Amino acid sequence: MASERDLFSTEIVNRGIESSGPNAGSLTFSVRVRRRLPDFLQSVNLKYVKLGYHYLINHGIYLFTIPVLLLVFSAEVGSLSKEELWKKLWEDARYDLATVLAFFGVFVFTLSVYFMSRPRPIYLIDFACYKPSDDLKVSREQFIELARKSGKFDEGSLEFQRRILMSSGIGDETYIPKAVIASSENCATMKEGRAEASMVMFGALDELFEKTRVRPKDVGVLVVNCSIFNPTPSLSAMIINHYKMRGNILSYNLGGMGCSAGIIAVDLARDVLQSNPNNYAVVVSTEMVGFNWYQGKERSMLIPNCFFRMGCSALLISNRRRDYSRAKYRLEHIVRTHKGADDRSFRCVYQEEDEQRLKGLKVSKDLIEIGGDALKANITTLGPLVLPFSEQLLFLATLVGRYLSGGKSAGNNASSSKKPYIPDYKLAFEHFCVHAASKTILDELQRNLELSEKNMEASTMTLHRFGNTSSSSIWYELSYLEAKERVRRGDRVWQLAFGSGFKCNSVVWRSMRRQKKPSRNPWLDCIDRYPVSLTQST
Repeated sequence: MASERDLFSTEIVNRGIESSGPNAGSLTFSVRVRRRLPDFLQSVNLKYVKLGYHYLINHGIYLFTIPVLLLVFSAEVGSLSKEELWKKLWEDARYDLATVLAFFGVFVFTLSVYFMSRPRPIYLIDFACYKPSDDLKVSREQFIELARKSGKFDEGSLEFQRRILMSSGIGDETYIPKAVIASSENCATMKEGRAEASMVMFGALDELFEKTRVRPKDVGVLVVNCSIFNPTPSLSAMIINHYKMRGNILSYNLGGMGCSAGIIAVDLARDVLQSNPNNYAVVVSTEMVGFNWYQGKERSMLIPNCFFRMGCSALLISNRRRDYSRAKYRLEHIVRTHKGADDRSFRCVYQEEDEQRLKGLKVSKDLIEIGGDALKANITTLGPLVLPFSEQLLFLATLVGRYLSGGKSAGNNASSSKKPYIPDYKLAFEHFCVHAASKTILDELQRNLELSEKNMEASTMTLHRFGNTSSSSIWYELSYLEAKERVRRGDRVWQLAFGSGFKCNSVVWRSMRRQKKPSRNPWLDCIDRYPVSLTQST
């Protein structure tokens, strides 16, 4: 078991020149102690490895019986000469028409059942990410200054938010509703929530319908996810009313499911499409920043103020086979992990009121550790589905060997601390879109999965440019990759998101063609400036 010391990391922070006091004019430094992600690849649970291989075992009958049948058939045919083979195929068969027809009928029936029972492929036709107007752009210094002028925070709260912002990895061009800090009134109202929802959702959907040339009335399934803001009528009803969608549309509204709900929404849309052939589904993922704004003094509830920013994504998904030629991506795998049965995981991100009855989102100090456990379970389940067989074999062999040696020599520290083989996920994916939660989490994920700066570039640059846009952040990251023209035909994209509950979800897409720079993209006006150095920007 890892010691308590292993769960923390230290960092020397330059505080600048002291302006007053006995040390005026001198450089000052402090040591920052942070919780880090547990080295979850050192403690992989065999239960999740078994769960991943369960998907493969379901198709084991095909993997084992087909080679045997081919072997038997080859042996039978190989023992015959050409004359004998021709005799069996033609001379014997022409006198037994019933046998030939029966064989042909069984073959056609088997082939029909196989193709009819296969799940329809799910295609991502296109997607859009909303880019707010420049008048909503706020730098970090402007954020603190406007917060001070609003009169909602004391000096201690302002200083705490300033320290978090400067080390967050967030840049100076993120977007915040003006009502949040420009007004002394309460901004967490239904009116302000609906105004923000209309702005971001309709903005993303207008762009999506324009890019895909699909009419709103052609959409048969609508899934909307927003964790904090859930009005009545629902957000999905707002969209249906605004675009005058058809009366038999299947609509769903997911609330309270955190930053990983975007993948849950895709999973739900996939399941609905499987039972409704030849249909379109639209998935909208967003979060209302203003409605979640906290105006009190509780430090753990001030953290979301520093990270969450405006954003929204809209996807058009299809199960129509004729959309194969124009689709951007094909859905390959979705793996969902939920740790809500554990009380600590359930309460690590919790909406409640503080002592002054002010509503906010409370973030536990154990979030990093809990997130690491969920990530460990998720990627261990995903591994058997995506990793090359050689990587799976090495990983499983060393993992089982480590458990066996640990069981035989309990108390042998050298055996129990032996490092297992770490699968190379770069062999399974060409592109990584990890939820842009914070710089600390992204750095720890990069270290644990042994990813390069290039692998993490889309995530870190999205955090810098747009901040944490909750469930839509993984789509801003894919937009970054497309704007850089890095996605080629056959490339696999891994989107990984995590959020309250505690949940960790993965979705894998395969590119259908080389993705050229799109005409509409939130990065187009600034992509030439990226990547930037986060060390300099913070």
